[in-house]
Amino acid sequence: MPGSLHIITLVKWVPDSQLERSIGADRRLDRSEGILGELDEYPLEAALQIAENYENTRVTALTMGPAGASTAVKKALQIGADDGVHLHDEALAGADVYATSAALAAAVNQVRTSGGSEHYLVLTGMASEDGESGAVPAQLAARLGVPVLTQARGVVLQDDQLQVERLSGETLQTVAAPLPVVVSVTDQANEPRYPNFRAMMKAKKKPVAVLGLAELGLTGHGVESKVSVVAAEPRAERTAGRLIHDDGTAGRQIADFLAEEGLL
Repeated sequence: MPGSLHIITLVKWVPDSQLERSIGADRRLDRSEGILGELDEYPLEAALQIAENYENTRVTALTMGPAGASTAVKKALQIGADDGVHLHDEALAGADVYATSAALAAAVNQVRTSGGSEHYLVLTGMASEDGESGAVPAQLAARLGVPVLTQARGVVLQDDQLQVERLSGETLQTVAAPLPVVVSVTDQANEPRYPNFRAMMKAKKKPVAVLGLAELGLTGHGVESKVSVVAAEPRAERTAGRLIHDDGTAGRQIADFLAEEGLL
């Protein structure tokens, strides 16, 4: 592919799935402890594989979130991204899909134009481990005015076209779109690499830019969420199931139970 290429990979700081998740008094998910989302390692690996095959390719890890979200960017730099961008603004706290896609679109536009590359490409995970909506890639592409290829389980760059393999129902599809394009990558696409000690030390010298809404020409009103949580309460404790002892009528008891639950 002639010219230079800028791959912007979206990464997210999510609560560690190994820890108990909780909702705070502000009716928001507690994000005091978090990690780079596992599903974001697959688009990052896809970006790095493309960069290894094409010269003049730059990989930027872009995240949006509170101060702690810089952890996700730093991990991405250790894995191999060239630089990072952290979009951090108090007005974005609790952002829904609408607000998130609006802010990220503005950030992508600024990052790609400042990079000066001839072509650009945006890679995302198939969903985030906290929200799990999977809706951001399509909304982001719509705001950027570029095509979107979703649920990619294989990513190949040929000339100025990106080709992906995706599964739709039981049908395996091969589809392509010209650059620029937004692509969501699944956990079937590749095997993410692990950073070694040398890569971890090298990452300390890689630049990370911090942007707020003002730097993007946005206001809090411009990225106001359309959805808000009005109430949240702990999930009820799981109760013990009904034990049925077979005295010759177990089958009827099970049928009656299923009927009571509306399952028959």
